[in-house]
Amino acid sequence: MGRLQLFIIALTLGLNAMDGIDVLSIGLAAPAINKQWPGSEFLVGWTLTMECIGMGIGSLLLGWIADMVGRRKVMFLSMAMMAVGMFMATTSGNIYQLWAWRIFTGLGIGGLLSAITALTAEFSNLKNRALCIFIMGIGYPIGGIVGSLIAGWLLGTYGNWHLIFYFGAALTVCFIPLFYFIMPESVHWLVRKQPAGALDKVNGIMKRLGHNPVAALPEVKVEVSKKSIGDLFAPRLRGITAIIAAAYFLQIFTYYFVLKWVPKVIFNMGFTQSEGAGVLMYANIGGVLGGILLGLLALRLSVKKLTIAVLTLSGVCFIILGQAPADLTYFAFLAAFCGFFGNAGIIGLYALFPAAFPTHVRASGTGFVLSVGRIGAGTSPPFVGFLFDLGLTLPSVLLIISLGTFIGAGVLSFLKLKKVE
Repeated sequence: MGRLQLFIIALTLGLNAMDGIDVLSIGLAAPAINKQWPGSEFLVGWTLTMECIGMGIGSLLLGWIADMVGRRKVMFLSMAMMAVGMFMATTSGNIYQLWAWRIFTGLGIGGLLSAITALTAEFSNLKNRALCIFIMGIGYPIGGIVGSLIAGWLLGTYGNWHLIFYFGAALTVCFIPLFYFIMPESVHWLVRKQPAGALDKVNGIMKRLGHNPVAALPEVKVEVSKKSIGDLFAPRLRGITAIIAAAYFLQIFTYYFVLKWVPKVIFNMGFTQSEGAGVLMYANIGGVLGGILLGLLALRLSVKKLTIAVLTLSGVCFIILGQAPADLTYFAFLAAFCGFFGNAGIIGLYALFPAAFPTHVRASGTGFVLSVGRIGAGTSPPFVGFLFDLGLTLPSVLLIISLGTFIGAGVLSFLKLKKVE
């Protein structure tokens, strides 16, 4: 892998970190938003989940478009949507306008995530592909760490939740020119689709990557070039698609408790909003460490077996977290372990995407799985709010939602991968 390939992986890490900041911003701002527009815990849950609705639609729709028109165009559009959505959220006059802008922001986040996952796989060599995806994946909790630090400072200093969204919008805008001038189109996509001038474009990218040019592109049969998202549900792939989507849904359903409810739980214990942001920061530090360790282990061990083990341990950690007393240090320590195994499990599933989906459906396949996962992400916060409104205690709530990780590990054990290009 040449220097530009390494820089592209670093850039996808940064873009994923931006995703982390955008998604976690609503969880960090939730107590202040709830104070401005009071409502039940169930209503708070829906506020926390609105961008997930957009992410589900964006992952599926824009992932499919990325397989049709290219990764680069969709990523550029997605970042523009994220910047606009984050900024316009600050203009909301009521909770329903905020919901609408969070859905719009989620469309961009979903499209970006489905495209960068495919792009990371396609700019990596086979030897380091899993590691590169793990590196990209830890961008999300890194964004959570940065977002938690900055949001905690903004809330503690100014007490204004709007500033969190201003920061997210400004950061997104800064990434747009960096991406535009550096990120090339996927060579895999150009070779598969072969649009007008594909050979010149491929050789231009190969030169930038430090590789020799090619005299001609491989012949792609018409029936192969016309394959589309429907191939995900053809006999060859539908079993794989169903298993990965189910496992991802179940893990996301559990893990989103950390991302969305931890700051509110800490606030309900009698601590401040900034202290809640600090606990979330520790959870994301755990997420970074978990992603790094699993990525290194994936160089020598089976990604599938590692992911199954991590999903199981994630469920155990969530059950233990439910037994934590109202002690900020102890709770933060346990939240870090939940982040360690929870995020490692999610990135492990990411690493299985390129091994499961061939080039012509890699972005749309990833987008479909992410879309299903966002249903889990979208239903988890209001479901948790509903359980709290029923009067259930924290140990009971976490015992219930931890079942997702255990069932997900069992589902993933049935996965049998075929060779893909």
